[in-house]
Amino acid sequence: MTNLPLEGVRVLDISQVMAGPFACMLLGDLGADVIKIEPPGTGDQTRGSMGFKMKGPDSLGFLNMNRNKRSVTLDLKSPAGKEVLLRLVKDADILLENYRPGAMKRLGLGYEQLREVNPRLVYTSISGFGQNGPWADRPGFDLMAQAMSGVMSVTGYPDSPPVKAGVPVADIGCALFAVYATLSAYIGAKNTGQGQYVDAALFDAAMAFSVWDICDYWGTGKPPQPLGTSNKMTAPYQAMASSDGWFVMGANNQKLWEKLCTLMGRGELLRDERFSTIAQRLAHRAELQDELEKTFKQKPKDYWVETLLDQGIPAGPILSYPEAFGSEHAKARGMRMEIDHPNEGTVPNIGFPVKLSGTPQQVRRHPPLLGEHTDEVLAELGIGDEERARLREQGAFGA
Repeated sequence: MTNLPLEGVRVLDISQVMAGPFACMLLGDLGADVIKIEPPGTGDQTRGSMGFKMKGPDSLGFLNMNRNKRSVTLDLKSPAGKEVLLRLVKDADILLENYRPGAMKRLGLGYEQLREVNPRLVYTSISGFGQNGPWADRPGFDLMAQAMSGVMSVTGYPDSPPVKAGVPVADIGCALFAVYATLSAYIGAKNTGQGQYVDAALFDAAMAFSVWDICDYWGTGKPPQPLGTSNKMTAPYQAMASSDGWFVMGANNQKLWEKLCTLMGRGELLRDERFSTIAQRLAHRAELQDELEKTFKQKPKDYWVETLLDQGIPAGPILSYPEAFGSEHAKARGMRMEIDHPNEGTVPNIGFPVKLSGTPQQVRRHPPLLGEHTDEVLAELGIGDEERARLREQGAFGA
């Protein structure tokens, strides 16, 4: 096997549900030794509550966010459990947690406490609203972050009820930002010997996605509004109705607009003052869509996608998830893979979202069973049978 870029990096994953586990899985995919610290008995709550269950006790949601990890069960509320964690921290490079702000500190496991054990530790906290500010103590989930960051204010159609993005953009966005910051801090620690604290928030991540939209408000004083599939900067650039359904297209500059009108045999649109420039097309967006759909509705969507693409005009079908994952392109990109699993035989997983040419990511470990690697990791710490029995008796691994 090719040596992976993060081989030798030890990550302690003390997180549950989505953002934290997804971030740590990405580190594991790149070679990090990710040790998932889970509460005894229940484990990561996603094991039993998120997604379709198969043969074993773990949900498919858990199985899709926890490959390339080892699972250790520890009761961090017990002195013995904390003792084991502190021994793990001594040799760890990264710790990532997503408890409510202040919870780890109250357990005696906050950054200031753990940096005394390991000064080079990079300690990343993921929360809904960050570690400071008037909303810091609120429970934070993707829905709340989308709502309170402004994302929901521009999602959906004008005058429609509130609509969230169809995928958890705050959760996954926060995971990605956390990985970028954590690895940056890790590189810094390699150079200086000093780790640091990384404060990642779903709220901040969702706001960062507004980098384009907020320019409207800062430039004009007018808050951006939902536009459905349209774009506030150019038109036509949206979903259009055909004779048998919808497709997306974008004639988003003047050259493409002229080419589109010629292709459709609608030369009169080029002479229509309402559509003469991008600014005019934006100002008359609804009329523009009506005019184009008079022609688009005469033929099926596949015809239009193929015809537009043939003329260099961006277009595409609107696919369901089964259609998208079943497409030849998704197959070529490896966006679905099968992972061997002791309970399930094989389980589907989403493929690696980026590709590395020299050190491609690898699936080295199946999503772990709860506590599957506790004894293995304890042995690596030099904890023998007698000490293990003592720790067990003292509640390190639960009742």
